[in-house]
Amino acid sequence: MFWQMLKGALVRQSRKMFMVAITIALGVSLTTAMLNVMLDVGDKVNRELKAYGANITVTPRAASVLRDIYGLESGPGGAGQYLQEADVGKLKTIFWANNIVGFAPSLETKAVAGTGDVTVVGTWFNRQLELPTGEVVETGIKELKSWWTVEGNWVSDTDINSAMVGSTLARKLGIHTGDTVELVLPGDSRREKVTVQGLFNSGGPEDEQIFVTLPFLQKALNLEGKVGKIEVSAITTPENDLARKAAHDPQSLSLKDWETWYCTAYVSSIAYQIEEAVSGSRAKPVRQVAESEGTILQKTQLLMLLITVLSLAGSALGISNLLTANMMERSREFGLLKALGATDGDVLLLTLTEITLTGLAGGVAGYFLGLGFAQIIGQNVFGSAVAINMMVIPWVILSVILITLVGSLPAIRMLLSLRPAAVLHGR
Repeated sequence: MFWQMLKGALVRQSRKMFMVAITIALGVSLTTAMLNVMLDVGDKVNRELKAYGANITVTPRAASVLRDIYGLESGPGGAGQYLQEADVGKLKTIFWANNIVGFAPSLETKAVAGTGDVTVVGTWFNRQLELPTGEVVETGIKELKSWWTVEGNWVSDTDINSAMVGSTLARKLGIHTGDTVELVLPGDSRREKVTVQGLFNSGGPEDEQIFVTLPFLQKALNLEGKVGKIEVSAITTPENDLARKAAHDPQSLSLKDWETWYCTAYVSSIAYQIEEAVSGSRAKPVRQVAESEGTILQKTQLLMLLITVLSLAGSALGISNLLTANMMERSREFGLLKALGATDGDVLLLTLTEITLTGLAGGVAGYFLGLGFAQIIGQNVFGSAVAINMMVIPWVILSVILITLVGSLPAIRMLLSLRPAAVLHGR
């Protein structure tokens, strides 16, 4: 009898219950989409931010000590103040190798071009690097500094005598693409000529510099195989108190805390592992970049969480209105059931079963609809698919129960206060 009554009620109220299911589905779909994107947004936001520069700088330990303790900037030629170019590939052998998305070594010197002093930087532009693991990666400043506006062409690492000139310096010296520039380098006034392949605008101090291939500058300075620093771009996790404590002194951590920190992609733990891999190095996070990434990520996740909560609240309000109107229309039906001997519990069980089945149908439909919304958001905002996270399913189930129960409370309260005699007499 119960199931026949339930079936009849659902058939008679199919249109209204369909509207309830649609309301639940919309709330659940937005919840599913936001939670999936929120759980996957960390890597995606970090990858987007990687386009704006390195967040770790690796320098020789000796030079770093002179700068940090004595405030001295060492020039080229100091003993122990260079890194080995052969060690650069070791960056991709650390525990968090997959989080390192770009890096470029560089060597810097002063030279004379035209009538004034200029800074010349030797670097990798777009290098195919074979790693100790046998893999081949493509890296260089073209990857690290993709926001540069370039007039002309990027230099190829095989064009040893080619250069790129910053826009400010180019205007000052009257340099154009295709020109030949003579550089007077340190060491018996050695003169070298480079062909300008492109002019770039970085919006920073690089606009007053000349960038050449690393082998060219190494040979000119008799520093084959040496580099002055390595810029690294890594995907990181926003830092917390543990990460800040470890950055100050990793040895102060307990064994458990140290393992947690070492096995989490904090910028400080990645820097620590780089120092382990690259001999004689000091890896320092670029705090402004690292902290900005963490702040942006936290605000993005907070915004998505707020949208999720508001969507659930809106769905609960919509369900409340629909169910209350439905209970008012069916008040005579419920009054008759009570007059025939049905208890409040029996009527409540019938009503809650209707609502539960409707909520289940709306929740399932909303979950799969939300997965589609998540992919649309991923493709349009981040240009890649959003990973389907199974952790979302329990939260979706909880949200369905929550909005269904909260939305049903006014209707249930009305149902329990219903008096058969008053309803059947039209009062």
